[in-house]
Amino acid sequence: MFSGIIEEMGAITVLRKTLEGTKLTILASTVMGDLKIGDSVSVDGICLTVVSRSERDFSVEVSPETLSVTTLGNFAVGLPVNLERAMKLNERIGGHLVAGHVDGVGVIRRRQQDANAIMFTIEAPQHILRYCVVKGSVTVDGISLTINDMSDKGFSVAIIPHTAKATTIGLKQVNDPVNLESDLIGKYVERLLQERGQVAPKPTPVIDKDYLQKRGLI
Repeated sequence: MFSGIIEEMGAITVLRKTLEGTKLTILASTVMGDLKIGDSVSVDGICLTVVSRSERDFSVEVSPETLSVTTLGNFAVGLPVNLERAMKLNERIGGHLVAGHVDGVGVIRRRQQDANAIMFTIEAPQHILRYCVVKGSVTVDGISLTINDMSDKGFSVAIIPHTAKATTIGLKQVNDPVNLESDLIGKYVERLLQERGQVAPKPTPVIDKDYLQKRGLI
């Protein structure tokens, strides 16, 4: 479990793709402090397990399924990534409860300067927007953000200068893909209401060509 408060930006130094999956080596400093093999690390919002480490970097393995439903398939050597170690229960939760299980990929459709902030409009799939509310929380590439506004196709967030400097969001441009995770609490509330018959069940996805292409199955 994470909080969405990014500890540092790391950089991918090695990327090996095989039929079994992908292995990444990430250069880091802050998160290396007490990092152990078997620990969980959020890499751009994706919860991954450390399989090896040295003094200056650590490695993680990624399954084909994770590659197909996140932006990880676009990663390349030299790319900066947001890093956060799993949170401790005796610490303050500066963001919100983040599982590190990416719900889907969104696309930045607008970037606009607004005084000292950068306003991003992000197009998101309906199954993610289902759990989004104005002034609620959403995770974008592992960053806990507050939703400023919503439409039927997406939502907008405001990025303050500190967040733009300390995370990869400040580097993002229009049409860039981002990993999205909706609020965990909303999913549990919906499930409880469904069991009581107070909310209609989530619609079954249509398995068509578009669905298969997005998951890299064709």
